[in-house]
Amino acid sequence: MADKIIMMEVLRYLPEQDDEPHFQMFAVPFTDDMSVLQGLQYIKDELDSSLSFRWSCRMAICGSCGAMINGVPNLSCHTFLRDFYPSGVRVEPLNHFPIERDLVIVADDFIQKLESIKPYIIPREIRRLDQGEYLQTPAERDRYEQFSSCINCMLCYAACPQYGIDKEFIGPGIMALLHRYNEDTRDGARTERMAIAGSDEGVWHCTAVGYCSEVCPKGVDPAKAVNINKVNSAKEYFFGNFFKNMTTKEVPDER
Repeated sequence: MADKIIMMEVLRYLPEQDDEPHFQMFAVPFTDDMSVLQGLQYIKDELDSSLSFRWSCRMAICGSCGAMINGVPNLSCHTFLRDFYPSGVRVEPLNHFPIERDLVIVADDFIQKLESIKPYIIPREIRRLDQGEYLQTPAERDRYEQFSSCINCMLCYAACPQYGIDKEFIGPGIMALLHRYNEDTRDGARTERMAIAGSDEGVWHCTAVGYCSEVCPKGVDPAKAVNINKVNSAKEYFFGNFFKNMTTKEVPDER
């Protein structure tokens, strides 16, 4: 039985009736093993059924329940009410995204950016079934394993000040996934993705704050992916222009 009460301050926005978002306070009974997400579910089930928020797995796998919890981007299923008792907890939608309703954000921009990098393996060479698998060594897998843990929770976007200023910026999470597929020895679309990474709104737009890596719930280091691809982009630019100039340079007529 819950023997403690915590005050949860939740941002509310019902576009059909509210001119602006506002906060609403709820008294929530809790036990020490209750997450912030369970607190929100209690509010919806027992206090106000109109409260809207996203969730699915409740195990920090799906990435659906991201929110600003006392001003920090976090998964609400992975954050516990006991850590905010007795002062209380404030829950808001993720920063830098339009609000669709209450804690639900509009993720269209993120999804479009995700689709643009083609986050799947495009085979370097087409193989018939009778030719067997696309083999890869453990060492080759180690090159991208960390970056493959991204769950598209968008916490890094809520933490990124540059994305908050300029929505054209590709952003940290997408760069981590771009790097994951570029480092995969089975993939053949590196050139296409590097054109995105090296564009005006690609890696060079990052201001190297690094907060994106701090808030990642899965230990991915998107700031590292951005920095690696700044180097990769610079190499491709300079070496590409060098060889281009070498091939187009006129040979003096010695006659």
